[in-house]
Amino acid sequence: MPLVPLLPLFHCFNREHFDGALVVGKKTLVPVRWSDGKLRKTAGVYRRGRGVAGDYGCEIVLSQPLLEHLPLSATKSTLCHEMIHAWIDLVLKKKEVHGANFRARMSAINSAQNKFQVTLRHSFPVPISVPKWWAMCPNCGLRFPYKRIVRKVACRKCCETYSSGMWDSKFLLAFEPAASNS
Repeated sequence: MPLVPLLPLFHCFNREHFDGALVVGKKTLVPVRWSDGKLRKTAGVYRRGRGVAGDYGCEIVLSQPLLEHLPLSATKSTLCHEMIHAWIDLVLKKKEVHGANFRARMSAINSAQNKFQVTLRHSFPVPISVPKWWAMCPNCGLRFPYKRIVRKVACRKCCETYSSGMWDSKFLLAFEPAASNS
């Protein structure tokens, strides 16, 4: 399915599920956009911080690579999910991820309509990326995929089990290229 314009959906959902709280006058409190192709592991994200979206300081970004081939309901569900995050942050002014406020609003949205379901986690098909490195614990033998070598990282399981949760050099992970283990 081709990408749909997000702003009309945003305004519709804002009226229907957020009592218009995400718009002041004619200005949205949070910009909404499609990703530039880099967001590949998650369907959407609400970001806030210094330097994000210019004067706004926050934004909702939906993944073009993940959502462009899925039904419109996937885009609607993802946008609504991220709008709940924005609403909690900008309107309720609370620091919460998927807590009580999020779950209550999600439940209200899902009860109010049946065109899509907002969920805590999506189950959309995500392309599997092959790790560049495998890190192995010398003690328990567990292997962990990594994109790059990380210095002084130890096996959490062994540190918790044998060192009261404290970092211990005995459990430093050994890195080897993924190609040699294939």
